[in-house]
Amino acid sequence: MAPTSHIPDPPDREPGRRPFPPGGTAEPPGNPPGVPEVPGSAGAVPDPTGPPTHLPNEGTDAYVGLPEADARRRAAERGWSTVRVLPPDAVITMEYIAGRLNLAVEAGRVVRAWEG
Repeated sequence: MAPTSHIPDPPDREPGRRPFPPGGTAEPPGNPPGVPEVPGSAGAVPDPTGPPTHLPNEGTDAYVGLPEADARRRAAERGWSTVRVLPPDAVITMEYIAGRLNLAVEAGRVVRAWEG
């Protein structure tokens, strides 16, 4: 028995036509125009947020106590690729991103700073 869906097809799709062939036999689409193929990576798309080419060579303790604007300016000058500003009690995901500076800010001042 074929699976059924309670979600109607979009109006621009032929009735009953599924977006992918059954059984997962479709070929990968390849890279977008202008993105060269890397051997063994057919269909892979490079991550534009991939690792930065330059990582700041400094600790994060110097940011604690700074006003938020000064901390952001310093981070940009020192080469941090991303600055994430959060309240001290924020619930966050713990994925590590090289080159990202995290700042916990309370009342306009940095109370905690960490990399990743």
